[in-house]
Amino acid sequence: MTASETIDPISLAVFTAALSAIAEEMGAALQRSSYSPNIKERLDFSCAVFDPEGQMIAQAAHIPAHLGSMPDSVRTALDQCAPFAPGDVVILNDPYLGGNHLPDITLVSPVFLTDDPTSELLGFVANRAHHADVGGISPGSMPIATELFQEGIIIPPIKLWEGDKLNQAALRLILRNVRTPDERRGDLLAQYAANRTGIRRLREVVARYGTTTYRKLSHAVLDYGERLAREAVRLIPPGTYRFTDFLDDDGTSDEPVPIAVTVTADGETLVVDFSGTASERPGTINTVETVTKSAVYYVLRCLMPEDTPMNHGVFRVVRIIAPPGTVVNARPQRAVAGGNVETSQRIVDVLFGALAQALPDLIPAASQGTMNNITIGGIDPRTGQPFAYYETLGGGMGARPGLDGLSGIHVHMSNTRNTPVEALEYAYPLRVTRYALREGSGGHGRFRGGDGLIRELEFLTDAEVTLLTERRRFAPWGLQGGESGMTGRNLFIRQSTDGKEETITLRSKHRLTVHRGDRIRIETPGGGGWGTAG
Repeated sequence: MTASETIDPISLAVFTAALSAIAEEMGAALQRSSYSPNIKERLDFSCAVFDPEGQMIAQAAHIPAHLGSMPDSVRTALDQCAPFAPGDVVILNDPYLGGNHLPDITLVSPVFLTDDPTSELLGFVANRAHHADVGGISPGSMPIATELFQEGIIIPPIKLWEGDKLNQAALRLILRNVRTPDERRGDLLAQYAANRTGIRRLREVVARYGTTTYRKLSHAVLDYGERLAREAVRLIPPGTYRFTDFLDDDGTSDEPVPIAVTVTADGETLVVDFSGTASERPGTINTVETVTKSAVYYVLRCLMPEDTPMNHGVFRVVRIIAPPGTVVNARPQRAVAGGNVETSQRIVDVLFGALAQALPDLIPAASQGTMNNITIGGIDPRTGQPFAYYETLGGGMGARPGLDGLSGIHVHMSNTRNTPVEALEYAYPLRVTRYALREGSGGHGRFRGGDGLIRELEFLTDAEVTLLTERRRFAPWGLQGGESGMTGRNLFIRQSTDGKEETITLRSKHRLTVHRGDRIRIETPGGGGWGTAG
């Protein structure tokens, strides 16, 4: 008899909610104590709780892109930084050691029963936050790069705190390699505070249940996640389903990048095979395997009940084949900044495209399929100090069977908010001159795709701008006779020497220098339509 079979459903539900509440409270602490608008306003972070073996037992409803990769970060910390003591905190961002891309910095803290070094290890808490700059060749650290070293400082797993003592030399080294050290210091301390919150709350839960019952319930939570995942897999008619979609380019050439998937369901497990996907590319759209896993787990999660706990048990029913040396499992030291944000979205698209063949009355049309990344940096004339702005922009959601798609929202692997106009203009030398829905950009059909956004910024100082966007060539597809959504557009509006405005269409991935008074307008894609219009 398994542990889960000896526990009544009510007790299991209460325990599951308690663990999820820990992760949610960690997120609240991180948001409220952070410095940067990207974390405080956009909520670009994730928090989770792990068992002593590094298995995730609870994650807050934060960023799907972090779903499968944070457990890899914890396992790497276990492998490279053990033994642990109370007060230790491991920091890392290396994408090839469990990270996503370099701006996502993870802090992992062991949780002991007490502060006594001989006390029992209960597990780990961890959080990951996107820092608006971690160095590299472009402000904002989302460059059009050709190798990882150009994207920012690479932090392998090291103990930034050891026994509650901060490693000042390591912190100085990190801060010396970024453009906005004060903001980075503040955000790192906010991450530290979030983990301290998680430690305190997890100890309280263990004190309530006792260590033996706590461990028994933790195993039961994982078994419960596995059972729900298997029920979701049973919804898929046994068979093999294939789909291919394309990224616009890799930023170094105009060659499209195919992402191919074969999904095989047998009623118990799901095999997701990316054989046939493009080889790793010179540009920044390569993805590490942890991000690919996150996208696969996210799609499976979408098939499960809304209140399903997200934990390692769900992962047990999926086998992922991501051939090394492809854009979905790049080898060191390929550039990966755009892979985390853009390729992950296309992986979701091809998985839904394949599953739409098996579940035609359940799967939605393609959503915008991009995060529309924009980074801006320069010297703020108000302070004389460097600034770095990063944001992803919402767009159209694909229409669903029975429902229109939503407009102007973040979809799939992005679960962030926008930066409010007031917060943006207060923090940066930028002015928002237009922010509106892009009416008519959603695909027609029996149910209409959601519309994209229009966001136009005026520069109040000279700056460097980098765009990492997608769906500028290949439109979000419709389903069951629905039409595609409109592709996005990136426009640069500058003052010519004769005082007239000149509008230039930019590539999907573009770096440029702008001057005071110039503007940039991002028009994001609409979602695909669903069903033939009557």
